Amino acid sequence: MRRDTPPRETVIRRFLDRAGWGAARRQPMGADWSARRYERLTRPEGDGRDATAILMDCRDEVAASQVPPFVQIAGLLRDCALSAPVILAGDEPQGLLLIEDFGAEDYAGLLDGGKEPWQPLYEVATDVLVALHQRFVPAAAPDLSRYDMGLFRDQVMLFADAFAPAVRGRALPAGAWDDLAQAWEGVLPAALTLPPTLLLRDYHPGNLMRLAGRAGVAACGLLDFQDGGIGPRAYDLVSLLEDARRDVPEDLRQAMMRRYLAAFPGIDQTAFAASAAILGAVRHARILGRVAQLAQATAGAPQLSFLPRVWGQFTGAIRHPALSPIAHWVERHLPANLDADTIVRSF
Repeated sequence: MRRDTPPRETVIRRFLDRAGWGAARRQPMGADWSARRYERLTRPEGDGRDATAILMDCRDEVAASQVPPFVQIAGLLRDCALSAPVILAGDEPQGLLLIEDFGAEDYAGLLDGGKEPWQPLYEVATDVLVALHQRFVPAAAPDLSRYDMGLFRDQVMLFADAFAPAVRGRALPAGAWDDLAQAWEGVLPAALTLPPTLLLRDYHPGNLMRLAGRAGVAACGLLDFQDGGIGPRAYDLVSLLEDARRDVPEDLRQAMMRRYLAAFPGIDQTAFAASAAILGAVRHARILGRVAQLAQATAGAPQLSFLPRVWGQFTGAIRHPALSPIAHWVERHLPANLDADTIVRSF
């Protein structure tokens, strides 16, 4: 006879009991774009102080499958003397982790609060990537996912599947999807010419924490890297500086590019610029497609507010000569002079 699966709350309580946190106070922290949700746990210590930890609850099979890579990459980051959360306890088959609490000072809140100068925060975040790319040896993680041409091509075609038909108001004409796929196949190799490194994928201020009492690059806590893998080194820097959620001033963006490149005097700067432009276009196109999907599934999806900014970032990226085949496709198949109001009204 098949046993009934216990309720999720029962599974969580058993896990916390085993980890010694069963009596802790639990405070929901919300969810992200996936089926992951988080709670802050607080329990009194014998010295009169409170200890805290974060419960990561991955409720479906897809989210739970990301727990082992999170644990693995956290270890790789700590091996590079970077601040990834310590894993306090785990039940990987159930999609549960108890991890170190990095506090409440995320970069997004600091930047958007209007009281912090932006440059010091971006300097530390850029220096983290420098340190990672100097210290990480890809051979140390042969089993990690590879961000290669096939993966990027598959991700970017969500743009044609969801975003392009929505802003056109009708389906793409016959052959247009294949034309775009072929254009990307011609463009993507130039993004992959430099030696690969550990790519964290969602490296943006919402996933970076300011850690009091730590110095240098260790003062920046890293979160949400379970989708990481081995891939092109420009990707995370572009993710940081071409943010879907806020406008990074151009002078700051250029200064951080120069700061990164100064740490690698042997790098081919022309190749790096081409790679950054292509990877930026890939990232922006994927976000446009993903937000279009969310908007079509959920009326008034809050991520709709990202679309005008990301569209501007995408059209800026495809001005690079390496992306001329993509620019020609956009000119041929999408409405001219798309503006913010038109894009948002499309959904």
